[in-house]
Amino acid sequence: MMIWVNGGLWAADAAQVSVLDHGLTVGDGIFETVKTVQGRTFALTRHLDRLTRSARGLGLPDPDHDEVRAACAAVLDANPVPMGRLRITYTGGLSPLGSDRGDTGPTLVVAVGETKRRPDTTAVITVPWTRNERGAVTGLKTTSYAENVVALARAREQDASEALFANTVGDLCEGTGSNVFVVLDGQLHTPPVSSGCLAGITRALTVEWCGAHETRMPFDVLDRADEIFVTSSLRDVQAVHRVDGRELPGTPGPVTAKAMRVFDERAASDLDP
Repeated sequence: MMIWVNGGLWAADAAQVSVLDHGLTVGDGIFETVKTVQGRTFALTRHLDRLTRSARGLGLPDPDHDEVRAACAAVLDANPVPMGRLRITYTGGLSPLGSDRGDTGPTLVVAVGETKRRPDTTAVITVPWTRNERGAVTGLKTTSYAENVVALARAREQDASEALFANTVGDLCEGTGSNVFVVLDGQLHTPPVSSGCLAGITRALTVEWCGAHETRMPFDVLDRADEIFVTSSLRDVQAVHRVDGRELPGTPGPVTAKAMRVFDERAASDLDP
């Protein structure tokens, strides 16, 4: 594997970031995960725009989009894979120990790993921990992912691929790395960004292409929704056949199946929507 680190490609065993990088010591960093198919990125412009929003939210310098695009192209050229998970990581760079950021400038790392198309359906669980819809980094895609690691491990223990969170006021929010949609009386709904969820790229495209309503909903909507699905860059639209102990028969349901079909067709016709 060849990895881009601060201006050039390095073999994986030679690619190095300082142990004093602020992304390592205090999680002062942001990232994007981009789906690639046959060496071509999907929705890269939207991902770069969100990377900039996250950088501004943390007070990092705006990333140079041309540089990031060049890094992505170089990594994909050097690592041909049929379907890939392209990871763009941008951190506070070399800094003193502690929360104060140094002045040497940010670190940029781009890497790709091979992946496969997800199954059409999956199981999810709910967890007792909450998202803070009023936090300082709410809505930013930061590298501070420890609570997601804990929640996803809980999901794996229960033969599920995702864990869903409520926010601090008990509303449905999001998954560890996905957004969630529910069908009520034939209508498609997803939590608004004000719930504290990440403004997912696939979420936004699904809202746009499938006419979903952004609706504040209590967490127990998962107990009565007719259909449920989750979205992310690597899941696209993925139906949920089980939430905790509740089975959803006939998965994917008609609304979910249509959303899956529409997303696949639209994404195939435009790689940078």
